[in-house]
Amino acid sequence: MRLRCCDLGLVEYGRALALQEACVEQRRGGDGQDTLLLLEHPPVYTLGRGADERFVLNPGQVPVRRVSRGGQVTFHGPGQLVGYPILALSGRRRDVHAYIRRLEDVLMQTLASYGLPARRREGLTGVWCGEDKIASIGIGIRRWVTFHGFALNVDPDLSYFDKIIPCGLADVRMTSMARALGRPMTVQAVKSRLAEIFAATFGYQAGTLSEETLWNMRGLTADSPNSLSR
Repeated sequence: MRLRCCDLGLVEYGRALALQEACVEQRRGGDGQDTLLLLEHPPVYTLGRGADERFVLNPGQVPVRRVSRGGQVTFHGPGQLVGYPILALSGRRRDVHAYIRRLEDVLMQTLASYGLPARRREGLTGVWCGEDKIASIGIGIRRWVTFHGFALNVDPDLSYFDKIIPCGLADVRMTSMARALGRPMTVQAVKSRLAEIFAATFGYQAGTLSEETLWNMRGLTADSPNSLSR
């Protein structure tokens, strides 16, 4: 199986969501190819389907969006590597819990490749480095096609997390690869390694696709009104 990996750079949240929706609809129709979108967002807080708005303490001027993923509130911003897998789950792969565990495996293996020991916490979703949370997961599945995904803190401004109760966990403290390693890190440096690990973990051969080509395939363009309306 081939996996199409697309590096989108910095993308406004609504625009990325429109692209996900277009990819999901095409994949549900039996067309297209399993795809991994890798990107960063400008600052935004997102709430999952059933998330409690009281967990958003003081967002200030940062937009807050309720979206169709699982989980509570989280922050996305520059310096955070966000991955949106658009995968058609079939046969034995139709196991939501196993899918989430494999996403955690991808994140833990990526961190381990930088010498960072990472772990799960029993009963919780995501990945921890020591006692601090370093990666979050919130997925959506529509007729067994996945969307939304994961967020790995490479070197974001962690102060944004102080304005929410991340993932609805009052005692959680967020960290980043840069903080844990004690040196600057860039999202760009981590992307290709994570993509390779993702492909290997899920049993794919990875290929790359440019942002412009992917948008054109979906009938959307970077400045399309439809790409900003969701």
